[in-house]
Formats: sequence, structure tokens, C-alpha cells
Amino acid sequence: MTSGSFRIAAVQAAPVFGNAMASAAKACELIAEAASLGVSIAAFSETWLPGYCRFVNAPLGASEKRHLQATYIESAIDVPGPETDQLCSAARDAGIDVVIGVVERDSLTHGSVYCALVFISSDGEIVGKHRKLKPTYAERTAWAEGDGSGLRAIQRPYARISGLNCWEHNMVLPAYALMADGTQVHVAAFPGYETKPPARSSGTRQLLLSRAFASQAAAYTILAGGVLRPSDVADPEMREAVAMLPPLTGDSYIIDPFGDVIAGPIEGEGILVAEASLDHVREAKATCDVAGHYSRPDILQLVVNRQPAARVIERS
Repeated sequence: MTSGSFRIAAVQAAPVFGNAMASAAKACELIAEAASLGVSIAAFSETWLPGYCRFVNAPLGASEKRHLQATYIESAIDVPGPETDQLCSAARDAGIDVVIGVVERDSLTHGSVYCALVFISSDGEIVGKHRKLKPTYAERTAWAEGDGSGLRAIQRPYARISGLNCWEHNMVLPAYALMADGTQVHVAAFPGYETKPPARSSGTRQLLLSRAFASQAAAYTILAGGVLRPSDVADPEMREAVAMLPPLTGDSYIIDPFGDVIAGPIEGEGILVAEASLDHVREAKATCDVAGHYSRPDILQLVVNRQPAARVIERS
């Protein structure tokens, strides 16, 4: 064990799809299991609670998809809310940090939902939330766009942590914003499907993008992939839509700050664990710190708007 060493984990499991409270209860059990493995941080996949919007890619008519979307909105959660209260209690009892993808309901309109990553501390507090900036392809019919208010790295006792959802890693600039904010451990939350073989550049590219982020950021990257099979879905109409597409198989990995895979993938449900070290992070950043000595701010600069997006502004 080197100085500044700790353990990190990807939780690969299916939620109780469409049932937020039951999914939260399962997440609490998985958090306790991860803690028993001695990890400092456990990461769940994109919109794990209460499930990824797989139905948007199904070959269905517009009216059928509208009905499924209404069902999906109904299953979304408030942040904070009863489900995150459960997760906060579990993180506090376990003594570990948790990063989990959720379907977050718009608190004002109740007609839109967001793909959000929630960061929960080992003290049981929500210390960060990031909404996906640009949903990918058909996801735009399910999720609204987020803003830059949560585009931050968060200082924790063991490391500085961050997270992005899926193809936000293809956007380049959000990633650079987190690199400039000093991330050392990054959660790359994906739906959980990797084209075979993983080296191919088509398909979801979750491994390709996660390895690229790890190398560019000089940060450990936890690729947390989701699991979703028709048998995981209780609602018959939603189950039929999910069954039209290949199952989500997880394909979670953990990648070191030089971009090398150090753990994974795993099959089915399980918890993937790897040793991490701040010494190794420092070695990687000493080689290439893209927002520090390996930058040219006299030529290229990034402007980030971190103000929450206000659709209605009250004026007297």
C-alpha cells in the first residue's frame, strides 16, 4: 500500500425498475455490501434509480412512447426527497461516499425529468448534483437538459471526485472543466452496454471514452455500467418495450490515471473493487496536467457558466 491509498468501487446491479422506493432499498443494501469491502467510494450507473430510459430506443409509435414516458415521469424522484434520505442514511451508516445516477423530477413543472448524478458523503449529506448537459439521441425525448451548476469536482478526505453521464464524455469541454477543477477520482456513469469486442469504436464507446478521460485527466475513472433485462421490469408495457432491445449487461471497469484497465469487466450483478493511490495520481499529473503545465491559456481558454438555469425570473 502506498501513501494516500484507498479503495474505489463500481456497483453493477439492476434496479427495481420503475419503483423508486424499492430501488432505494436495494441500493442501501448494495452500499452496505460495498462498505464491507473497505471502499471509500461506491459508484452506481446512469439513472440507476429507478432505471434507464431504455424504451426510447424501442421501435414503437409516438402514442405508445408518450404513454411510457408519462409512466417514467411518474416514477422519478425529487432531490432531496424520501429516496435520497434513505441513501444518505445508508451512506452515513456505511461510512462511505456514494455517487448514484437518478431520474430527477422537475420540482416546479412535474412534467420534465433530468438524468442526474447525486454525490452523497460518508456523513450522509448531499454534497453535489450534476444534471446531464445534453441527453444523447433518443434520450432527448425522455430527459431535459441540465445546466453547469453541478459541473464541479468535490473535495473528499481521500481525493477530489467528479462525475459525468455517458456521452457527456464525448463533449470534451465538460470533461476539461472537471480536469481544470482538479479531479482525481472520476465516475463515468453509463447505461451499461459495450459493443463486442470493446476495442471497437462503434456502439456506446463507454470503455473507449472512460479510458480517454482517465488518461487526459490523470485520474482514476470508475466506469459504472447498468444492468437491465426484461425480467427486471414489472410493468408489462414497459417490459415489452425493453424486450425489443438487447439487454444492458453492465460491462463495468476501473481505469487508472494513465488510462490502463486495472479491474473488470464483471458479468451479471456484483461490485467491482480496485486499489487507488494518490501517489499514482500525482505521477500521472506530473507527466501530463492538461489544465496546468500541459495547457496554453494564452491561446485556448474555457468559459463555464455555473449559474442554475432559471426559466422564470421574479421581478417586483
